[in-house]
Amino acid sequence: MWADVVSFCLLSFTSVFFIMNPFGAVPVFLALTEGWETPERRRAARRAVLVAGAVLITFLLTGSLIFRLFNISLGAFRLAGGLLLLKVAMDMLHGQTSRTKSTAEDHAAAAAKDDIAVTPMGMPQLAGPGSIATVILLPGEPRELWRFFPVIGAVALTLLIAWVLLRYADRVLGVIGESGARILSKIMGLLIAAVAVQFVAYGVRDLLPLVLERAAG
Repeated sequence: MWADVVSFCLLSFTSVFFIMNPFGAVPVFLALTEGWETPERRRAARRAVLVAGAVLITFLLTGSLIFRLFNISLGAFRLAGGLLLLKVAMDMLHGQTSRTKSTAEDHAAAAAKDDIAVTPMGMPQLAGPGSIATVILLPGEPRELWRFFPVIGAVALTLLIAWVLLRYADRVLGVIGESGARILSKIMGLLIAAVAVQFVAYGVRDLLPLVLERAAG
């Protein structure tokens, strides 16, 4: 039992951390806050993390309600979520900024206003579609209560790391450099691809009996 709990805690943290990719948010944050004073930048970092946390926890707790409301099976969501994560992973492996994270339009809108914490930093840079799909899928089915706590802990720990990285973004980028950030992004992309394939496999496994049953009928 405890081995399963520890294994699920590690799975939750690695999945949330890699898809959220706090290191990849550092260059974006610096670009959007160029010319800002340090206190302003730190306030934006704090608000971005709080917004992302609120979004992810809300979707985690209401995931089963969303499934029932839209009559979506967990298998279908696993398959769709896995394909979405695979797209994100491919973009990261090719050194591109995934459009599920942020777009040129998001950056242009952010450049025209002072507060970039809600968008694009909070959403979709930290709490993007990939992150949302991940936290909804992790508890699995049946959605046992104990599985929510490791996911909430993974979100909290990842956002704490993100807050530290964004708070000291200029120093972080100075240490790892642009090339270091790209290398980390590629490594995380590979790991996200593995998680995505696992979600797709689970989705196909869940949906195959239903497809075969309807084909036989």
